[in-house]
Amino acid sequence: MSNRYSKIMLIVITIFCVFFMAITYIDSSLLDPVRVYANYFLVPIQRNVSHFGNAAAAEIRENRHLHEVYAENQELMKRIDELVAENNRLRSDSLELERLRELYKLDQNYRDYPTVAARVISRDSQKWFNIFRVDKGLADGITKDMNVIGGGGLIGIVVDVGANYATVRSIIDDESNVYAMSQYSNDTCLVKGNIEAYETGALNISNIDKNAVFNDGDAVITSNLSTKYLPGILIGYASDININSQHLTKSGRLIPVADFSDIQEVLIITQIKTESGIVQPDSE
Repeated sequence: MSNRYSKIMLIVITIFCVFFMAITYIDSSLLDPVRVYANYFLVPIQRNVSHFGNAAAAEIRENRHLHEVYAENQELMKRIDELVAENNRLRSDSLELERLRELYKLDQNYRDYPTVAARVISRDSQKWFNIFRVDKGLADGITKDMNVIGGGGLIGIVVDVGANYATVRSIIDDESNVYAMSQYSNDTCLVKGNIEAYETGALNISNIDKNAVFNDGDAVITSNLSTKYLPGILIGYASDININSQHLTKSGRLIPVADFSDIQEVLIITQIKTESGIVQPDSE
């Protein structure tokens, strides 16, 4: 039944097409009414198809534009990341250069003492550089009891040495004691290491003679009385100097010249002090 119906429809359509072809051949004007009615139905369809096509083309162009904008944005973000990294590197290099200039200036201030530059590689405390290690050791001529300077003045002393490292105890460590004196009057004092005291930004100084001329703001340097520290190295500046309650001595505070929260490079003085004076390590 289905095949028979299809054949009949095919014959009807064929006859219909032949009929219109014949009419067109005889007189095309006879099809004008058909054209009018066809246009009546086809024009709205064409208009909708055209509108849909234009909308689709516009969406395709918009998607292509968004894809291009996204690609450009990704490229810009990548470039920004590169510029930020480059800026950070330049800033780090600038800070390192500034530190090295300060270290060079310090080296010139103590040019009578031979030095070796070293970089900090680790520390025992998460907050302060009271015990830390540097990248120079026995292979570089470093020995125990060598003085360490940096940050404008005295940092500490070498307490242990390996083949390619050295351990430094700084002057703020609880086990540190430095005999010092006022650079102005040469009156002596004792600088006692104390981490808890350094939390306030200063160390305690004591054993100052009650008649000593020791004033706030005086530069405090290492004394000849010290058995391990070389003389004349700046430690810091005196503050809050007062006579003790027993009126026998004076005491106060000392503000270190070095910043013990951030030490990255130091100078190790390659001479050591003994009871007989200052000697080179290889002369012992």
